[in-house]
Amino acid sequence: MRNIKLTLEYDGTNYLGWQKQKVGKTLQGTLEESIKLLTKEEIEVIGSSRTDAGVHAKGFVANFKTNSKIPAEKYREAINHKLPDDIIILKSEEVEEDFHARYNAKGKTYSYSILNRDTPSAIYRNYLYHVKRKLDVGYMKEACQYFIGTHDFSAFKTSGSSVKTTVRTITELYVEENGDIIKIYVTGDGFLYNMVRIIVGTLIMVGSNKIKPLEIKNIIDSKERDKAGICVPASGLVLEKVYY
Repeated sequence: MRNIKLTLEYDGTNYLGWQKQKVGKTLQGTLEESIKLLTKEEIEVIGSSRTDAGVHAKGFVANFKTNSKIPAEKYREAINHKLPDDIIILKSEEVEEDFHARYNAKGKTYSYSILNRDTPSAIYRNYLYHVKRKLDVGYMKEACQYFIGTHDFSAFKTSGSSVKTTVRTITELYVEENGDIIKIYVTGDGFLYNMVRIIVGTLIMVGSNKIKPLEIKNIIDSKERDKAGICVPASGLVLEKVYY
């Protein structure tokens, strides 16, 4: 049995997220159908992250087991021919049989894009979150430092989600401004459900002068969800890279 690792880029606009569901189009389901057409096998594609509906990716990683004799590097082109235009395999390679795209991941980088101007965008509405009020990017940059490190991020997960531990480590968090586009990048060993989107919502609170940068520390220490910002829409979120 061979183990094939795929690196994907996709536009998540038309999907109900990664994970296969009984009803509705998902990325996992679409990819499995395309590979089955190629290998004639019943296979399961394992994803590195359970991205939500509307979330995009530039470096999503997946793997699947197969008895097919197709050369590993040929899977990229062969699967792409069977996929819709909003999913692309960037790379295919054979890896050790025990490689697991999700469990072997050591960290991820996400980005979130904000359009900070009076009017929203018609063209990029599926890739940007529109914030009309002028944000203080300097304050947002100052606030980033308080997220860095290992903390209990209970205040930054969607209520009702269950995990063994809410402790996570953020190794990098920074803000870039280019004209009226603000991009937030965050890297960590793992993220709670909606954690990145709530961090962004909280940084927007800072940028809107609703709270001071130093208050981020108090929000983290409180472990209370209602102290943090909103969970911003999925459309601005991109999984940039998975680390192994």
